[in-house]
Amino acid sequence: MRRRPANFERPLAPTAPRRRPAAEQAAVAPEPMGLNPVSTLSKRVRPVASPVVIRPAGHRGGAGLHPLSNGQANAALRAYEQRTLGAFDRIVPVLKRLSALQHEGNFVAEAQRLALAELGHELPLPVLEQAWTSQLDMRTLFAWCVFEAYEQTSLSFYNDDPLAGQAGSPDAERFDAFLLDCGFHLLDITPCADGRLAHAIAYALRLPFNSVRRRSHAGAMFDVENTVDRWVKTEHRRYREGVPNPAHSDTRYLKVVVYHFSSKDPCHEGCAAHGSDDKAAAAQGLQRLKDFQQAVENSFCCGASVDLLLIGMDTDTDAIRVHMPGADGSTNLESWLDARDVYDTTRSLSADQARERLTALVEDAAAAKPDAGMVRLVARLLENNLSQIDYVRQYHGGSYSDFGHAERFIGVGIGFKEVHLRNLTYFAYMDTVEEGAPDLDVGVKIFTGLNVSRGLPIPVVLRFDYHGAVPGARERAITHCERVKAAIEARYSALCQQGLLHTLLTVRDRDRHVPAETVSSSITFNTGGGH
Repeated sequence: MRRRPANFERPLAPTAPRRRPAAEQAAVAPEPMGLNPVSTLSKRVRPVASPVVIRPAGHRGGAGLHPLSNGQANAALRAYEQRTLGAFDRIVPVLKRLSALQHEGNFVAEAQRLALAELGHELPLPVLEQAWTSQLDMRTLFAWCVFEAYEQTSLSFYNDDPLAGQAGSPDAERFDAFLLDCGFHLLDITPCADGRLAHAIAYALRLPFNSVRRRSHAGAMFDVENTVDRWVKTEHRRYREGVPNPAHSDTRYLKVVVYHFSSKDPCHEGCAAHGSDDKAAAAQGLQRLKDFQQAVENSFCCGASVDLLLIGMDTDTDAIRVHMPGADGSTNLESWLDARDVYDTTRSLSADQARERLTALVEDAAAAKPDAGMVRLVARLLENNLSQIDYVRQYHGGSYSDFGHAERFIGVGIGFKEVHLRNLTYFAYMDTVEEGAPDLDVGVKIFTGLNVSRGLPIPVVLRFDYHGAVPGARERAITHCERVKAAIEARYSALCQQGLLHTLLTVRDRDRHVPAETVSSSITFNTGGGH
């Protein structure tokens, strides 16, 4: 059944200096404009939280907060978290109430009234009208409501910019200028695909989402070849268009890996891709970074060097630890600067004193004499993370109660720029099910415990972004969705046949600031009439 579509209408010459000497290269060893499409959905979306405004230092702080903490941003982010996750978390309570009402005489009218009041949308009439002849199809209703909540999330994210991070926003322009001033023309971050890191950019690091290239992968093990391709496109644009700066400017491409660990239960709630071994997660993350750096240098000469940064994140408290690199490119896996230690060390200082002390701590933590621009950037990331530490202390008692998996749906494919909330989505980043099967299997295993064990289906949102300027790109993206859907249905046929796995197919034009467009769903209804 088609749901709600949106209306449409010469060689590279990088000149950045090498970040590590030739001797080290030979010695690398493995380490153990805003468009608002009209849709029927737009009429029933609840108001979103106020945009998150990161105010200057003079507006920071508050009772009980760190002197560098931004209490106003924390409050706005909390409102967005409650509003968005609340749309998903109200589904089961509403369906439980419907279950008790399904044999009442005015059930259909009462069900629609309740759904509009609590969820912001109506329910599919064919399911409600069949309740008097059989049990209410809760599995279909649950999947339908999850997909509706996702559509609302995407629509409000692009239409209202609740995180104040879209291109041209004050926060994005300020950070872009700061990043260039630090000596970096692009910030490319790969966090683990675990849903507990989905908020790493907008919350844990407090960065404008549009200023960061984010690609989530299981275990933060990004594809080296694809990342090299994206590096090439970045440098080509600098060479041809001077965006974000000319190719001859002395700036570098910064690639970051964010691995994760658990302070509450390190042996069981760490990164599943690395067997909950944070040492292995850090070592393999660093090796993948070095592989990318080596690939670029081998293919495009020594002047094409990139900078690398390794960050760990505690999924229980959102505190980060930074393996501060030296200017020669060296990184020490056994040494890091923990944001919680920074918090405690600077808590009693004034804002200016705390910032000065923070910079000194970053410099001292470097594996070798550090690059001044890297020091400034890492100090900013740690300062931002102090607000998030306070956020978790203010609103979650210091650590999350859902320290394990509690995702609301599985996201499959390429895209999901609008997802910036912890435990909202488990990502399975892939082009095909065949190549992404291990990641998808992990997601299905997680949701077997979260949903199937309770008789609820696994909601899977397929998403492939495309470039609208390329002829036929949208049609190919839709075909891609349909092909992946068919592969999912074949791989998990037993779940699909029992109504325990449903899919929503979406695409989005990445060249425009528009929400995802729903093109079809596995939820269909018989219309009757005919033979």
